[in-house]
Amino acid sequence: MAAFNINRFRSEGLVFGGARPTNFMVTLSFPGLIDIPGSSQKAAMLCRASKLPESQIQEVPIPYFGRTIKLAGNRQYDDWEVVIMNDEDFLLRNAFEAWHNAINTTISNRLDPGVAAISPALGNSYKSTALVTQFSKTGPGDIDGDGAIKTYKFEGIFPIAVSDIPLDWQDINSIETFTVRFAYDWYEPYTKANEQPIFDLELSNP
Repeated sequence: MAAFNINRFRSEGLVFGGARPTNFMVTLSFPGLIDIPGSSQKAAMLCRASKLPESQIQEVPIPYFGRTIKLAGNRQYDDWEVVIMNDEDFLLRNAFEAWHNAINTTISNRLDPGVAAISPALGNSYKSTALVTQFSKTGPGDIDGDGAIKTYKFEGIFPIAVSDIPLDWQDINSIETFTVRFAYDWYEPYTKANEQPIFDLELSNP
């Protein structure tokens, strides 16, 4: 590596000024069986924190005469979380609790009979889709506008945990939040929402 030179870093390093963790939006599609109007729109406004997902491939250790080589294993998708600000209408809290109840009712321990499939594409599923989109410093326009620079689409997503909301008389000048943890089948990375993926997601048959 060449000796330190601030002009080289300025011209070859963070040439766009760096991506900012505050410039993002989460777009959640609630299943059709969740009949709470405005849930998706409000989620886009009140999702305060999230993360771009980790890419993880497991390893397969192969021992041989006291030494080990490692081979590439299968891809694994860890859970994805969002932090939601709670408003006094409890709209999003109610929506996530209703989604949970459709998967497994609180008293009868049953799946909602309105769930006919596990594929969101077929409809009537407890699974859905979600987007997390990174925007540039020029700011977001529409979700597909010029400000979107990176998008991950989660397929087959559903909530596995809706966290508690701590209550405390001493906790003043703050807004309640709760965390929702999702399981999902896979994610698809795009340079912008609804554009072509950055690599081949599914190799064609020879």
